[in-house]
Amino acid sequence: MQLWVVILACLSGIAFVLLIDSWSSLGKSAVGERKHRIETSQNFSQGKFQNRLPLKNYFWRSIGDSFKAGKHQKPSEPIPIFDNDGTAYETPATSGFRVTWLGHSTLLLELDNVTLLIDPVWGNRISPFSWFGPKRWYEPPLAIENLPKIDAVIISHDHYDHLDKASILELADKAPFFIVPLGVGAHLAYWGISEHQILELEWWQETKVSSVTITATPARHASGRHILDLDKTLWAGYAFKGSHNAFYSGDTGLFPGFKEIGERLGPFDLTMIEVGAYSRNWPDWHLGPEQAVIAHTWVKGARLLPLHWGLFDLAMHNWTEPMERVLAASEQKNLSVLTPQPGQPFEPGITQMARWWPKLPWQGPDEHSCKAKFKTNPFKHPTVVWCWMLTPVSNLSDRLSWQQSLGV
Repeated sequence: MQLWVVILACLSGIAFVLLIDSWSSLGKSAVGERKHRIETSQNFSQGKFQNRLPLKNYFWRSIGDSFKAGKHQKPSEPIPIFDNDGTAYETPATSGFRVTWLGHSTLLLELDNVTLLIDPVWGNRISPFSWFGPKRWYEPPLAIENLPKIDAVIISHDHYDHLDKASILELADKAPFFIVPLGVGAHLAYWGISEHQILELEWWQETKVSSVTITATPARHASGRHILDLDKTLWAGYAFKGSHNAFYSGDTGLFPGFKEIGERLGPFDLTMIEVGAYSRNWPDWHLGPEQAVIAHTWVKGARLLPLHWGLFDLAMHNWTEPMERVLAASEQKNLSVLTPQPGQPFEPGITQMARWWPKLPWQGPDEHSCKAKFKTNPFKHPTVVWCWMLTPVSNLSDRLSWQQSLGV
């Protein structure tokens, strides 16, 4: 009996240590005025934020597919990253427009002497735990201390691969503003960011940082940092308008709102769109390569920068597959795809780039489809009727084409 007491005490102690290790990273729910704003949002109903179209998941099939994962989910050799010590930012961009992709979805965007840091993740793992969870494949190409002066940090949603507590804390004194979707500010305030630094936006709301207009755009995704706060905060993409225009998708599945974004805010000189971490088992959560190309054309993009790949193992496909499929799909449409090394500052249309990832086997869309679908009677689902009626499309054939792609 005493042995069981000792064992239970040890297990309780371990559980307590693990809880302390992760507790603050879980974030905090909104209260007071922030909670009231959330509950009165037109995007919030039935106790959570809602997508215009629902998300489909195939849980049990996902479990089965996990045993069929690709042999090259992770790099077997070191990834060649660009040696960026920050000195490049001492010289302004010739065009007034420069971007640095730091892996996955972390971006440094310089536009008209305004510097924006998007979804900053410098942490070693994307997890509430310091010892468990997907681990980055290489050190950050640009150290936080070598960042140029930051005018604002932009957050797309509160998932761990986009909102990293440790990085936020390191940036607290470096960034005057944190622009986030509605509700995400509760996490930042809990971590010690001043409320005066936090600006929360809903879809289609905008703000200005100097001469650059930033608009939060709709996305088809989800949120949550633990099982009890699912979809309690909003998710979004962003449009950046200045002398050049750029679009950042955030995490999203395909939905007709991309056409509305293009009509209202496009065209864009550069689109920065997620292409990786896709699966047939969660076809509506992420675009995947081919649908990223579709989204790029719908928002009226000129050049495409693929994101959400090349740093973490988050799906069963080989790690280089997203880029191979994006290049194949874009070649069919004669589109321009940018391929910078992680950490390489570049000016779209000016900086020369070359292939830096290895040639590995990969599956095409016929072998591994991740096409967004929504099979149901649209007249039984108001969200589909709403999309049918309100999404700006040029003609009836476009509406029918989208409905067919949903499988309704």
